[in-house]
Amino acid sequence: MKEIERLKELVKNFCEERDWDQFHNPKELAIGLSTEANELLELFRFQTEEQMQDMFGSPKMRERIEDETADVFFFLLRFAQKNGIDLEQALVRKIEKNRKKYPAELARGKNLKYTEYE
Repeated sequence: MKEIERLKELVKNFCEERDWDQFHNPKELAIGLSTEANELLELFRFQTEEQMQDMFGSPKMRERIEDETADVFFFLLRFAQKNGIDLEQALVRKIEKNRKKYPAELARGKNLKYTEYE
């Protein structure tokens, strides 16, 4: 079993043990994913580059960052598990699309959207 599938199964079992399927439709899981991503973002709001590096050096703050990251991953795995999405396949396909949108010779070292290349 691929590691990602094992993790999806772990999340599935956790949720089924708590009878949470009834709450996990696509909309609610997408909201949860967004909410958790914003909780991660909130940790970095108004922080300087130096302050952010210090956060990763602090065991307490690093754990908070890791917890929020895990919450995002949990919701992503659950969304994929409940909706039959092969995350590995989806990622590989999306990277191939992005290779065309962002050719290395045009995108290297730039943070422009693909529509802004000349």
